[in-house]
Amino acid sequence: MWLLVGLGNPGPGYAANRHNIGFMAVDRIVGRHGFAAWRRVTFNGLASDGVLGPERVIAFKPTTFMNESGSAVGALMRWLKLEPDHVIVIHDDLDLAPGKLRTKRGGGNGGHNGLRSLDADIGPDYRRVRLGIGHPGDKGLVLGHVLSDFTADERAWLEPLLETISEAAALLVSADEHAFANKVAVLTAPPPKPAPPDAVPDSAPPGAGHA
Repeated sequence: MWLLVGLGNPGPGYAANRHNIGFMAVDRIVGRHGFAAWRRVTFNGLASDGVLGPERVIAFKPTTFMNESGSAVGALMRWLKLEPDHVIVIHDDLDLAPGKLRTKRGGGNGGHNGLRSLDADIGPDYRRVRLGIGHPGDKGLVLGHVLSDFTADERAWLEPLLETISEAAALLVSADEHAFANKVAVLTAPPPKPAPPDAVPDSAPPGAGHA
């Protein structure tokens, strides 16, 4: 069994914020893979259970607000009798370019308050799926950036990213989570630019393409 956690803030006022991309990703996985309806549980969150590949998965969205995520995740993890290496956390990342995805196990929290809370409660040895939202360029602008909604332009990369994450989700609970990141990278890669009409193919004979 695995615990799949999306990080975000509860309530409609936060639903479209950049900080809530973890909630968005888990919602998309739950919908695509036919998980049960979200239900409120006693661990300060919403839970949904389903199957990814051969594995049973409990999806979870803490309702404690971002800064207290660890207490909710830790309580549910211990009730399920899981170790941190069977907890996957999907979260926003300021240090990645918008639309980029990286996976890792353990490590620092990078100043992310949700991860800081998790580290304090369950330790750092859980899996992370980092979803880039970009940095506003000034530390003083960070709070406003993460608590603002994605723009219409950002939706152009956000929607394909969420759809691809949900498509590749079964790889998240495989022995090699890097396969998940690789598949997402391939499926979200922009198509190659077409060659200019007057370009000469490499295999063309000498003089080809010239009048």
